[in-house]
Amino acid sequence: MARKKAEMEPLVGAIDQGTSSTRFLVFNAKTAKLICQHQVEIKQFFPREGWVEEDPEEIIRSVYECIDRTCEKLVQLDIDVSSIKAVGVTNQRETTLVWDKTTGRPLYNAIVWLDLRTQSTVERLIDKDKTGLPISTYFSALKLRWILDHVDEVQRAVVSGRAMFGTVDSWIIWRLTGGRSGGVHCTDVSNASRTMLFNIHTLDWDPDLCRYGTGCFLLRNTGTKPVLSEHGLLTTVAYKLGKDQPACYALEGSVAIAGAVVRWLKDNMGILQSSSEIEKLAAAVGTSYGCYFVPAFSGLYAPYWEPSARGIICGLTQFTNRNHLAFAALEAVCFQTREILDAMNQDSGVPLTQLRVDGGMTSNRLLMQLQADILCIPVVCPTMSENTALGVAMAAGAAKGVDVWSLSSDHLPHVASEKYEPQINLDESELRFSRWKKAVQRSMNWETTEPCCGTNGMELFLIRVHFSSTSFHF
Repeated sequence: MARKKAEMEPLVGAIDQGTSSTRFLVFNAKTAKLICQHQVEIKQFFPREGWVEEDPEEIIRSVYECIDRTCEKLVQLDIDVSSIKAVGVTNQRETTLVWDKTTGRPLYNAIVWLDLRTQSTVERLIDKDKTGLPISTYFSALKLRWILDHVDEVQRAVVSGRAMFGTVDSWIIWRLTGGRSGGVHCTDVSNASRTMLFNIHTLDWDPDLCRYGTGCFLLRNTGTKPVLSEHGLLTTVAYKLGKDQPACYALEGSVAIAGAVVRWLKDNMGILQSSSEIEKLAAAVGTSYGCYFVPAFSGLYAPYWEPSARGIICGLTQFTNRNHLAFAALEAVCFQTREILDAMNQDSGVPLTQLRVDGGMTSNRLLMQLQADILCIPVVCPTMSENTALGVAMAAGAAKGVDVWSLSSDHLPHVASEKYEPQINLDESELRFSRWKKAVQRSMNWETTEPCCGTNGMELFLIRVHFSSTSFHF
């Protein structure tokens, strides 16, 4: 009888479309329990040095597949699929798409947020910045400019009024709500970094949270008034729960490469057989043995906003092996988090006393302990790592007209967490961090155009070799 009652309780779905994979998850709206999910990997393409693309059709196919497979699992559990009352969307950010509104066909591959093809435009505009937002290859506007300038089919679609531009959330919702009979009721749209600000322990939104995925993103809730950073952070909208509710803002520190460094060690270098192997390799030595890794494959984001930086590994000796490289890669994720956390503390004047975390990399216990050691504060990790998807599901279920999820403090579920306490002394932590910052300086100004004279007297330009790695109608 208890099971039958549970099956009749309303469910809420969450589409979690990330840089490297897509998932569809279904939660019980009363207990916040994850009922089932399905995940599909996403391929990335590298047509040229520094270019990163994905197939928009593969992205939407992965969403359909994840929804279908998850619903099949619900049926196998004797749960009525119609119990899903709403769907939220959380997604990778700044990845840019243009499609034809009449055919629904993409007019060019999705340019991923890590892509560097707009660097020359950044260098041309960087001294003309008047907005306060750093000019960076990260953001979608410059990617759209590149598409408009270089893709003839897009130019023709713009002239004829057929071109639609959006980031991944726009693409998914446009296809889901118009591309299937009956459509899908999407009641909340967010992204992986902002969604995870939702604190399922209380009615409030967490003051600080850090999400470890392909990149690493640390956000601090600043309330209903935007706060401008003086230390290299971004001012962004955090959330708005209903059209009659005020918008709340956040300061954000964005790091380009976190989980992506593990994928690079596996796919590019062959050091790992699987992503999960990195914890075992790093734990076997417990130190980088003086090796420091700056994974600036796409330049450096916050707090430097330095597009000319490139990845370097320094401090190598004949003793260095793949275990030390694995450890240095994990340390690099933690050092980058320390950089943006320090900027947060300087902007607010109130040092953080503990850091809540989320994302796929939090399953790496060694990484979480390293993070606590390098920050010198406790790191709090939920035992369920799906808080990003749960947050967007809760917001979707609480939307006006759905109302299957209460956000009152009396009804919010409790989610257990694990706390990692620092285990090294402050002096050692500061020494390792200072050496990391020294390595960061070595990575700066690496990718530059330099005039020189060839043998025929003509001026040549040499580029140094480096490591690579919402909807609007025109």
